[in-house]
Amino acid sequence: MGNADAPRTGRLARSAITGLAAARIGMAELGQRVRQHTPQAQADHEAAVGRILFAALGQLRGTALKVSQLLSMHPDVLPEGVRRELARAQHQATPLNRALVGRVFRQAFSGEPEALFSRFEPTAFAAASLGQVHRAELAGHGTVAVKVQYPGIAATIGSDMKLMRAALATLGHTGMPVPAPAIVDSVMDGIEATLLREVDYLREAEEMEWFAQHAALPGIVMAQPVMSHTRAQVLTQQHLPGRHIDAWLATGPTQHARDAAGQALWDWFMHCIWVLGRVHADPHPGNFLFMPAEAADRGCRVGVLDFGCTQQLSPAFRAGVAQAWAALLRPEADPARSAGVLAAYQSLGLISPAITPQQYAAEMAPALADMQAWQIEPFTQAVFDFGTKRPPPITRTDHQRVLGQHLAHVPGEMPGFERMWMGLMHLLTRLGARVHTGADGPVRRPPAAGCP
Repeated sequence: MGNADAPRTGRLARSAITGLAAARIGMAELGQRVRQHTPQAQADHEAAVGRILFAALGQLRGTALKVSQLLSMHPDVLPEGVRRELARAQHQATPLNRALVGRVFRQAFSGEPEALFSRFEPTAFAAASLGQVHRAELAGHGTVAVKVQYPGIAATIGSDMKLMRAALATLGHTGMPVPAPAIVDSVMDGIEATLLREVDYLREAEEMEWFAQHAALPGIVMAQPVMSHTRAQVLTQQHLPGRHIDAWLATGPTQHARDAAGQALWDWFMHCIWVLGRVHADPHPGNFLFMPAEAADRGCRVGVLDFGCTQQLSPAFRAGVAQAWAALLRPEADPARSAGVLAAYQSLGLISPAITPQQYAAEMAPALADMQAWQIEPFTQAVFDFGTKRPPPITRTDHQRVLGQHLAHVPGEMPGFERMWMGLMHLLTRLGARVHTGADGPVRRPPAAGCP
């Protein structure tokens, strides 16, 4: 383990970092104004601003890096160049040293980890923006995974969100296309609520138990918490064997095995969305393990980790999404298509009731078309081959401006839902899975196949 310290929690130090970043963004904007205005120049400017923000977030670490990660998954909030730079935050966590791990345990349990477990590995085997994970042995439970939260991380949330809001407000004074302040505020409110939930490991343990009780489907395995060894800053859970997606794919699994894994993921998320109305809202690849089957007839098993970020989906929200997607699946020449999408978006509060069908068709529909097609593509075929699916489209600058003018509100459920959908599409595309999407029937049991 290295000698990394906990994230900086001093308000003055963190304010100085973001203040300097804001000044650098202002200087970059002045430089951009004297340059020739070309698409490439705009793309270079956005990337430069993204690097400035990322550098500041990298110094702050902690929740600031998590905010960066979450913001990067919202194509409707940040210009593409900025978003691409912030996406680098996915893998920038620095592990804690042994002394700080001990400090967390003394505060949570009034003792060292060695007193709680028969064996505790001092070196973390996984690290993220808010905490890190250690292997341990616990009598009666065998091997367990112990997630330890970085000291002081919860205390930085409020101040970090203020600093990030100020940084995003700076973007609003540049020539870059950004949504109206109300849209940005709504997304940032959702991110702040997500962070406050994620640093409460007792709540995460309750979510794990709920999903295990209500969302158990064939092919999906969810670790169970050990409540006696769980506190707000320490989460002990069953250790799941398996490989992360890149390591699993490196073993050369058959197409049959990849299809089975993809089907299990698709069926599970569809069940959570449309039946339970409650989803795992942070489906990045590090939260899934590909596990060998226990029996030949059970097929490939996928382990699901990290329930700190979940999202409740109200019946009204689900109905609005279903209405929008059903309309989008109509032929483009069908006049009911555009009217149905507009009505759904207005019911969700995304678009002002004052927008007429003619305005929507002429101004908004072209700006939304590429992303809408990408979202609903899996439903266009009864069996969809995710090996052919392209990455999320990049919204043109002029289209970003149109959306910034007309989007009225972001429902509280929308950021988590969009993040979930983009993450699921990325996972299935990375697997190259061929999936029965339910376009011609109900959710199916995954086909029998084995994981190597």
